[in-house]
Amino acid sequence: MKKIMCLVMAVAMIAVLALSFAACDNKDPNHIVVNEVTHSIFYAPQYAAMAMGYFEEEGLTIELSNGQGADNVMTALLTGEADIGLMGAEATIYVKVQGKKDYPVIIGQLTKRDGSFLVAREPIENFDYSNIENSTILMGRQGGMPAMILQYVLNNKGYTNNVNITMDYTIQFAMLAPAFAGGTGDYVPLFEPTASELEQQSKGYIVSAIGQDSGEIPYTCYAVNPSYLKNNSEQLYKFLKAVWRGTEYILSTDSLTVAQKLAPYFEGTSVDLIKKAIDNYVKYDVWMTTPVTSREGMERIQDIMQNAGELTERVAYDDIVNNSIAERVQAELNSNK
Repeated sequence: MKKIMCLVMAVAMIAVLALSFAACDNKDPNHIVVNEVTHSIFYAPQYAAMAMGYFEEEGLTIELSNGQGADNVMTALLTGEADIGLMGAEATIYVKVQGKKDYPVIIGQLTKRDGSFLVAREPIENFDYSNIENSTILMGRQGGMPAMILQYVLNNKGYTNNVNITMDYTIQFAMLAPAFAGGTGDYVPLFEPTASELEQQSKGYIVSAIGQDSGEIPYTCYAVNPSYLKNNSEQLYKFLKAVWRGTEYILSTDSLTVAQKLAPYFEGTSVDLIKKAIDNYVKYDVWMTTPVTSREGMERIQDIMQNAGELTERVAYDDIVNNSIAERVQAELNSNK
């Protein structure tokens, strides 16, 4: 009986696989499934491209899903559930270090620095990290990119955990704002619009842009499997071109108009808060004006990961970055200026 059940299960699995392969073969190449690490105003150029119809103009249909974490986005890529993954470059680095042969590669970069802001309990003019000794900094999850970058900044400013400062890793990133608002910690890193929301409530004050303090890195990138890149290069070219048209739209349009366009993608967030977030992100230069990922940025992100003790060996830039499509997009963008 057990053998029969095993045989039935095996046949069923083969049937499911056969159907899956058939579905893949019949998949419309212009229908692209994008799995993003989270849904955030930080990725505004992508939503602007959707709102302005740039993907449709390129003949593409975008299906957007929220991975809620880089590990889930990577899993979706590796299993074929997603065509493109939007996540930090560290996810690709980790997979390469683990020895997987057919690992995803980065084809375009969306953000060039950490998008979080250091929030204090009181407004501080000309903040420069010089007066935070013996403070408690809420860091988020240890090993998470926001925490690793903040640790890198603090270490470079002369602070060491449990020596002259306390780096609190006990609170998950999603719970940092309510914990800080409730009285925990002296400083906290927060993304927009949460940082501006605390300011509106007089529960916190932005004192520094962490991404300005850490330098440029491939903070959020588009990654694909090599097979998808080989078979869908034209669709990926159109995709990246639409996204960077979205970037150009944001950088050339007043922030109120942009906020009104993006509002349908952020239900429950006021247009005013979206506008504040856009203003801050433009001010601190978080978005790439070229989709090309630099060698220098990739080296710095590995410096950050090693500083946090999360990277056992470095990976070669050319092994995880394929700029061929990004460079083609950049050439067209330059020719149109």
